[in-house]
Parts: sequence; C-alpha cells; structure tokens
Amino acid sequence: MKKIEAIIKPFKLDEVKEALQEIGLQGITVVEARGFGRQKGHTELYRGAEYVVDFLPKVKLEVIVESSMVEKTVEAIMNAAQTGRIGDGKIFISPIEEVIRIRTGERGSSAI
Repeated sequence: MKKIEAIIKPFKLDEVKEALQEIGLQGITVVEARGFGRQKGHTELYRGAEYVVDFLPKVKLEVIVESSMVEKTVEAIMNAAQTGRIGDGKIFISPIEEVIRIRTGERGSSAI
C-alpha cells in the first residue's frame, strides 16, 4: 500500500476529486494548507502600503491506495490539477505499513 499526498491549487480540488472518483477511489482526505515553492509568493497593495504574501493558499490531498493503483492515481491527479503555470503543486508517494479501520478492526487492503 502507498500513501499519495498531493499539494494542488485550491480551485482544482473539484476536478481532482472527480478524476479520483472516476478511477474508483472511495476515500480522500483534504486539508487546507499554505505554502510556497518557486513561486515565492507575490506582493499586494493594502491601503496604499505594499506587502509580500509569502504563503499562498494550497490544498493538500491524502489518499491511501493499493500499490497497483499508484500510477493510475498519480496520472489522474496530474491530469486534473495541471494548469501549465508555476505553482501547480507536487505529488509525494510513501509506503504504508498497515491500515486499520477503527470501527471494525479490519486490517490491510480491506481497511482502505
């Protein structure tokens, strides 16, 4: 099993969610996040004063999938989240040792 974490632009969330549902994923965790990479933020004017906004709004998605679904999941996220402009985000893939469903005590693949 693998954990796929994706940092994407907030306005792309619905498209990514639909793409993941289309490939058969049932569970997803979404967290509002703030950060920057090569974008390095931007400047804004407020009441005549200019200031730098370092941390831009992002959305972090977390999905646990069978190892056989990793490529299909990554491809769905990339196709749905890509705008072609800087700041589209990143995808991280990590191994998962065990998954346990709290309600039933199921373990492993059946707990996903």
